[in-house]
Amino acid sequence: MDRIWLKSYPPGVPNEIDCTQYRSITQLLEESFRKYADRNAYVCMDKFLSYGELDRLSQHLGAWLQDKGLKPGARVALMLPNVLQYPVAMAAILRAGYTVVNVNPLYTPRELQHQLVDSGAVAIIVLENFAVTLERVIAHTSVKHVIVATIGDLLGTARGMLTNFVVRRIKHMVPAYALPGCVSFKRALADGAHLTLKPVKLGHDDIAFLQYTGGTTGISKGAVLLHRNVIANILQNEAWLLPVLSQQPKDEQLVFVCALPLYHIYSLTVSSLMGTRLGGLNVLVPNPRDIPGFVKELAKYKVAIFPAVNTLYNALLNNVEFQKLDFSSYKVCNGGGMAVQQAVADKWLKLTNCPIIEGYGLSETSPVATANRCDIREFSGTIGLPLPSTEIAILDDDGAPVALGAPGEIAIRGPQVMAGYWQRDDETAEVMTPDGYFKTGDIGIMNEKGYVRIVDRKKDMILVSGFNVYPNEVEGVLAAHPGVLECACIGVPDEHSGEAVKVFIVRKDPALSREQLMEHCKHELTSYKKPKYIEFRDELPKTNVGKILRRQLRDEKDVTEAA
Repeated sequence: MDRIWLKSYPPGVPNEIDCTQYRSITQLLEESFRKYADRNAYVCMDKFLSYGELDRLSQHLGAWLQDKGLKPGARVALMLPNVLQYPVAMAAILRAGYTVVNVNPLYTPRELQHQLVDSGAVAIIVLENFAVTLERVIAHTSVKHVIVATIGDLLGTARGMLTNFVVRRIKHMVPAYALPGCVSFKRALADGAHLTLKPVKLGHDDIAFLQYTGGTTGISKGAVLLHRNVIANILQNEAWLLPVLSQQPKDEQLVFVCALPLYHIYSLTVSSLMGTRLGGLNVLVPNPRDIPGFVKELAKYKVAIFPAVNTLYNALLNNVEFQKLDFSSYKVCNGGGMAVQQAVADKWLKLTNCPIIEGYGLSETSPVATANRCDIREFSGTIGLPLPSTEIAILDDDGAPVALGAPGEIAIRGPQVMAGYWQRDDETAEVMTPDGYFKTGDIGIMNEKGYVRIVDRKKDMILVSGFNVYPNEVEGVLAAHPGVLECACIGVPDEHSGEAVKVFIVRKDPALSREQLMEHCKHELTSYKKPKYIEFRDELPKTNVGKILRRQLRDEKDVTEAA
């Protein structure tokens, strides 16, 4: 496809990026550790960790891992929320020459066992709050080395002890567990301080991360992200933000909000790793679902970069204390992970004077593939333009490009695209074209300026009497109703039309009725797109990133019954 999108690039953004400036992510990290040694790199629960301290602690932990005799490229699992131990452990694993396997701390034993077995992880670093899950499955895995962290490990002696007491004894957040032979995080650091981290020669084709897909469309698979994949995406995102970054005073540190979990590739790349590359400060938020607590954290810092998902933006907009904050320092608010709804984007811009820049990507693309220009002021309703060094093709069912403006499957080619699925050559072959495009499973349209609009996931599409209904469209209409807080749309079996549209609504206005919603839809949706069933709920199921799980709603029993 002709790269028509390049004509729509903002001034100063290059068409291509140069991945060769770094041999590995380790080289990128170590450059920032030296360059910004005296700056704070992370803050969590009011405790700051400098780049110099991150350098020292990750060397100690990396040396400890090497001392255990792990082979080069060994997989080490990280089962941590957004606490200071995460960046220390991630840097340690990479510097020691190993591969990071990111694990959701809230996994069930079944999910954890699948990931540990599938990845072949031989070591794991886990927060004690979740150690009981590991206890239940470790005997069925290859894990030989376990490091158990506590919330208070890096908070300082007095505060750390107090925090651990509260977490364990007052809030009872640590179920009893037994992991014979495990080592505490602090002990591993102390022992590693007497060892020397042996330099490891890493290259572009070494595996940095096994990033498991969310499993919302099937069994969780490990996307193999090489060092060059992640380096590329860091540099691509930085290049895309140049119109904003070029205006930043050199002595002024960028503050990143790191509220989305670091075990998710979106936050890992856009907050943590790009923040490190730019010498920024990442504000770690262990529990962004605690909106009042989150808002108190936001009030302490001059936030510049804020990656989030639609549901998190929406939750903040509905918090009275958030509405009182000073937003004058906000420079870029990235929206990803799920569709950004216009109603949310409009309210956010009105309140903060900083537009939500919607982008798009997947675990398989490290993750960002497209984004709207960071100098826009209005919501475009698109996922933007392909990033530098990225190509987008819109393909039909036979893999041939469709006409411009016609819907088809979005396919991505670029240096950020994964090497494949871990030990799943057959599934890799299903999603990769012979000429190197990754088929996303998402349906989109590209316009004459190169902007791409998502129509929907292939598997989420609803077929009503032969007509295609796309849940994103229905949800966008419902979200615009002032009485709606959150919504989800699915297809359910129907004897007359094959499938019918069902929506789940979380009310903002307790008095909101089905009749009011149907009247609203009557003016916005053609007849076959209107919901046949409306069910009101107190909350909707979501991933830990905040993405609403339509599949879980579809899998429920009696899903065709209207409330």
